[in-house]
Amino acid sequence: MESIFPATMSDTKIERLSSPGADFLELLEEYYDAIQVVQRDSEAQTEALFREPGNGVWVALLDGKAVGCVVLRAGECKRLYVQEAARGRGIADQLMQALEDFAREQGLEWLYLDSHDGLQAAIALYRRRGYLDCERYNDNPQATIFLRKRLGTGGISE
Repeated sequence: MESIFPATMSDTKIERLSSPGADFLELLEEYYDAIQVVQRDSEAQTEALFREPGNGVWVALLDGKAVGCVVLRAGECKRLYVQEAARGRGIADQLMQALEDFAREQGLEWLYLDSHDGLQAAIALYRRRGYLDCERYNDNPQATIFLRKRLGTGGISE
């Protein structure tokens, strides 16, 4: 798909949300559909993301339009997504940086995430950012890869 954003545009802003606005909810549904998520968060679970201490939700804005998101829930990175037309601009890295910086501020020692073998670009991003293989830590039926990163140590996890 051809990008709808000019190649020279680099005006990306990452915002931490305080409530589940329409832009985030639309991105979340796109994410679910794009990777065919079978265990989707209920409306109540999504709203809880904003109430529970230590959680965070970020969106990426490109030219004022929401094009990506990521969630931190209970020490786990969730729902990293960037719309296809906005990919290749480092937006996923910026979202992950915001999440990791916040996790450090919250005093987390480890960040965890799960993924699926078919999401090679995402897995490459995680590995490049210092995430290493770990044992299964949840019962997500679609997850085939489990990763973790020690914060504040450059990603060394052993």
